[in-house]
Amino acid sequence: MSKIVDAKVIVTGPGRNYVTLKLTTADGVVGWGDATLNGRELAVAAYLRDHVCPLLLGRDANRIEDTWQYLYKGAYWRRGPVTMTSIAAVDIALWDILGKVAGLPVYQLLGGAARDGVLAYCHATGEDVPSLLDDVAAHLERGFLAVRAQAAVPGVDKAYGVPPRGEFYEPASGAVPEESRWDTESYLRHAPEVLGAVRERFGFGFHLLHDVHHRLTPIEAGRLGRDLEPHRMFWMEDPVPAEDQSAFRLIREHTTTPIAVGEVFNSIWDCQQLITERLIDYIRTSVSHAGGITHLRRIFALAELYGVRTGSHGAGDLSPVSLAAALHVDLAVPNLGVQEYMGHTPQTAEVFRPSYTLENGYLHPGDAPGLGVEVDEEAAAKFPYDPRYLPVNRRRDGSIHDW
Repeated sequence: MSKIVDAKVIVTGPGRNYVTLKLTTADGVVGWGDATLNGRELAVAAYLRDHVCPLLLGRDANRIEDTWQYLYKGAYWRRGPVTMTSIAAVDIALWDILGKVAGLPVYQLLGGAARDGVLAYCHATGEDVPSLLDDVAAHLERGFLAVRAQAAVPGVDKAYGVPPRGEFYEPASGAVPEESRWDTESYLRHAPEVLGAVRERFGFGFHLLHDVHHRLTPIEAGRLGRDLEPHRMFWMEDPVPAEDQSAFRLIREHTTTPIAVGEVFNSIWDCQQLITERLIDYIRTSVSHAGGITHLRRIFALAELYGVRTGSHGAGDLSPVSLAAALHVDLAVPNLGVQEYMGHTPQTAEVFRPSYTLENGYLHPGDAPGLGVEVDEEAAAKFPYDPRYLPVNRRRDGSIHDW
């Protein structure tokens, strides 16, 4: 038995705020887990530090499933992003420890590689159509085979997904949430034109994706999906707020554009109906927000039964520990679709040292034992937590809308 003798929560802000869990066994083996919940980081840090870490001391690090059930069922108050992100951090760290003890990368413990690499999609953005086309061209030149395209909407302030020219995209900012304005009709007119311009210039030799970010009603989403059909989208992401799973049935009735959803989900119950009724094509749950490797595998296994493929969230608001864990799962599951890859700030590289690689549009987690990521605690201490919040979105009339 390899007992856990220390559990430490590290909060650091190298360009973005991250919460990292460090577990250490009696044999001196260290496992790392990501516990980042963008805009609510300290809630997870406190949950881990005050309620979870004391329960881990003395537990057998090899009993990953038992620990997962203990933290999930033992809390009584189940699910929710704070609880599931905390459980995920523990689970990821335990898989990291198991891999290091076995001397194998985690994907080998999950059954071995089902493919040579993990198809990745990048983010191309623009303040207008010409600048977006330039950014798409730059990403295609880098070898990406799948590109998410977002452009500013004329007349819409602070468009989602579009950073100032030349800057790294970071939506969270300020001690209070920044407010932006939204106009659905302008967006519905503009988005098909933008994506059509991408296809007109670059053709159909790569996968094209687009994120709606939960902003439409089901019938509006059906209309957008129909308008996008000539552009043969890889997917239309998060077309409506995802709490009402039955809403996706209406979208299905109006378009054949593939649908992706799930980055805000944190359990299999959030997407059970969407998967079993084949209302989506890609499930985007992330390893750090959906209970870790153990629970993510359950979601992906259910999805496989119904022909739904994976497309895990992988934005920069999750640390390299999370991306590494996702890649190990991606490499092993039979129903991979694509993996989001946004990259991280240069400061992040000072703290996190991953061994994953990107080549010709494909990611690989590497063959280092465990997850293949190490964390420099001294460097982490140089970047203090910086309070930041995700934006709040309002319609033109001032009422709150989904961001």
